[in-house]
Amino acid sequence: MARKPDGAHPATQNIQLTDPQKWRAFAVCVTVAAITILDLSKVNVALPSIESALGAGSTELQLIVSGYVLTFGLFLVPMGRIGDQRSRRGLFIIGLTVFTLASVACAMAPDTTTLLIARLIQGMAAGTQMPQVLGLIQQLFQGKERARAFGLFGATIGVATAFGPTIGGFLIAIGGATDGWRWIFWMNLPLGLIAIALAIWLLPATRGRSQRKLELDPVGVVLFGVTIVALMLPFLFTTGSPSDNPSRWWFLVIFVLFAGAFYAWERRYAGQGRVPLIPFGLFRISSYRNGTMLQAIYFSALPAMFLLTTLFLQGGLNIEPVFAGMVTIGFALTSAVASWVGGTLVTRYGRIVVVWGLAIVLLCVAALVVTALFSAPEVTPYMMAVALFFGGMGGGLVISPNQTLTLADIPVKQGGLAGSVGQLGQRIGTAVGSAIALALFYATIYRETDTAADIVVYHDAYGYGMIAVAVCIAIALVIAAIDLSSRSKKAAKKAGKKSAKTA
Repeated sequence: MARKPDGAHPATQNIQLTDPQKWRAFAVCVTVAAITILDLSKVNVALPSIESALGAGSTELQLIVSGYVLTFGLFLVPMGRIGDQRSRRGLFIIGLTVFTLASVACAMAPDTTTLLIARLIQGMAAGTQMPQVLGLIQQLFQGKERARAFGLFGATIGVATAFGPTIGGFLIAIGGATDGWRWIFWMNLPLGLIAIALAIWLLPATRGRSQRKLELDPVGVVLFGVTIVALMLPFLFTTGSPSDNPSRWWFLVIFVLFAGAFYAWERRYAGQGRVPLIPFGLFRISSYRNGTMLQAIYFSALPAMFLLTTLFLQGGLNIEPVFAGMVTIGFALTSAVASWVGGTLVTRYGRIVVVWGLAIVLLCVAALVVTALFSAPEVTPYMMAVALFFGGMGGGLVISPNQTLTLADIPVKQGGLAGSVGQLGQRIGTAVGSAIALALFYATIYRETDTAADIVVYHDAYGYGMIAVAVCIAIALVIAAIDLSSRSKKAAKKAGKKSAKTA
C-alpha cells in the first residue's frame, strides 16, 4: 500500500493507489456503510417480537429504534473531525469492532435495559465509522471516478435502506416470533468479523508521522452534543399517543439557546486561529449548503415512507412481516441501478438529474396513497410494489448524484467532516420526519378506532402520514429547483464574461 511521506498531514493529500487497490478499499467501505444503515431499518419490523419477548413498553420500543439514531448522529461530526486530522483507517476499524461487539450484546440481551444500552453503543460505533467511509472516498477518488464511486455508494445505501424490512422480516420468520429478533443482531457478527479482516488487509494507511497536535474543541463538542440531543429528543418521544407528554417540546427552547451558544462559540474559537468543530464557512459554498439541506429533508421522507407502508400492510392488511418487507424490494433494485446511472449522468447534466429524481419519487408517493385508498385489499401489495419499483428509479437519481454535487467543491482535507455534517442532517431528518409521520399515523388510529372499521382506520392513518412524506419531498424538490436556477445563472454569467474577453 502506498503511504504518504513523513510529516504530511493525513487528510491533506489524496491516497496514491492502483485502481484495483482503490476499488477493493472502496468495496470494504460501502459494505460496512450498508451494514450500518441496515440497522436503521431492519429493527423496525422486529419491534412486535421484542415487545413479546422482553415485555417492552411503547416508550422503550421507541428508544430501541431512536436511541441508535441519536447516538449515531451525536458521534458523526466529532469523529469526522478526528478522522480528518488523524487516521481514518484506525477509526474505521475501531468503530467496526465496537459495532460488532455491541451487536452481539444486543443479540444476547436478557432484558430491555440491556438491549437499549447496547443499541446506544451500536449508534456510537456507527457514528464513528461512517465519517471515515465518506472521507476515504474523497481521498481515494477524483473527478469522474469520484462521481462513479458516489454513485455506487448511493446505490448501496439505497439497497440497504429498502432491503432492511425484508431482511428483518425474513430473519423473524426463520427464528420465530419469540427469538427471531435476536437473529437480526446475530447476523452482524459474521459480517463484522469478515469486514474487520478485510479492513485490516485492504484499507490504505491514512496517517503520517505528523507531530501536529489533535485539535478538537472540547467546549464546542459539549455545546454541540446538547444542541443535537435537545433537537431530537422531543421528536424521538413523539408516538401519536394521547399519553405523549406535551412538556417534551420545551426541549426545543433548550435547542435554540444552545444552538445560538454553539454558533457564537465556534465563531469566537475560529477567530482565535483555532480549528472549530464545524467550520461554518463550508455553508458559504452554495453547492454544499443546498445539497446538505436537500438530503436532510429527503431523508425526512424516505425512511418514513417505508415505515408507514410496512405498518399499513402489517396492521391494515394483516400481512406477515417478511411479505410486507418484500414489497420494497423493487425500490431497492431499481434505485441501485439508477444510482449507478445517476452517478454518470450528474457529471454531464448536473442538478437537473436530482430534480427529475425527486419528481418521480413524489409521483410514487401519490401512487402509494391512491393504491391504499382505492384498490382492493388482495391486490394492494402488488400495486404498491409496482409503484415502489418505479419510485426506486427516481430515488436512485437523488441520493448519489446529490452526494456528488454536495461534496464537489469541498477540499479533500475537509471531506470527512463535510460528509459527517451531511450524514448528521440525514439522521436528524430521519428522526424528525419519521416522528411526524408516525404521530399523524397513530393519532388517526387512536382517534378513529372506536368509530370506523379497522381497514378504514388504517386507510386514513396511512393517508395522513404520507402527507408529511409528500410535503418533505416537495420541499426537497423546491430546493433542487432553486439550486438548478442558481447554477444556470452562474453558468450564463461566466459564459458572458468569457465571450466578452474573447471579443
